[in-house]
Amino acid sequence: MALRHAVLAALLDEELSGYQLAKAFDLGVANFWHALPQQLYAELTRLEAEGLVAGREVVQDTRPNKRLFKVTGAGLTELERFAAAATKPSFVRDDLLVKVQAADHVGAGDLIAQLTERAAFARAKVDLFGRLLRTMRGERGEEEFLRHAERVGPYLTCLRGLAFEEGNRDWCERTVAVLRERQAARPRSET
Repeated sequence: MALRHAVLAALLDEELSGYQLAKAFDLGVANFWHALPQQLYAELTRLEAEGLVAGREVVQDTRPNKRLFKVTGAGLTELERFAAAATKPSFVRDDLLVKVQAADHVGAGDLIAQLTERAAFARAKVDLFGRLLRTMRGERGEEEFLRHAERVGPYLTCLRGLAFEEGNRDWCERTVAVLRERQAARPRSET
């Protein structure tokens, strides 16, 4: 997947400015694709040049003018082509996992601190995803929402983000517990 497809998918529901797109990425798309704001602005420029998005200037009285972007028919065709293409399996590439792999040969104190920090980050993301899911479905229960909502794609990707961060949280907390238990069990001369 290229950034272009994530941007096109983020623009499916409404016109967004570059700033709004960056916010939308932070809230919804970041659970499966990370991009810096400057990367998003550059991608919008490329997509507009290729005719996959259309931009329009909005004149504002008290603020600088802004450009709003929406997916064009060609952009939707590109997303359809992308959706039909075979998907490669994803792989985890995480420096924290390399550090845990070496846990038996390096000091555990810094590693425990990093795992604790990662668990806290995951807990915050779990809370965020929970709020986003509740906002998306409104007063409806999840099953009713999934059966009858106009669009479920953003909800389903948010569910995946939630499961991912719950897994991160649980693994980090368990790993910290194991490392602490092993530290406590070592004779004082080994620590």
